[in-house]
Amino acid sequence: MSMGAYDEDEHERREQQSSRVDADFDDERTIYHGEVEYDAGSSAEELLDQFEEIKSN
Repeated sequence: MSMGAYDEDEHERREQQSSRVDADFDDERTIYHGEVEYDAGSSAEELLDQFEEIKSN
């Protein structure tokens, strides 16, 4: 079979593979401890001004 050739057997093999459900994973939730911070202090106008300043340099 050459590169790019695709026959009926390959189609069926891929179809079976994609229709199979993999249930071999942990069903337990992982618990993470920590903090998440984000800065939403800048307005859209300030961010656009900063972008234009960076672009012009």
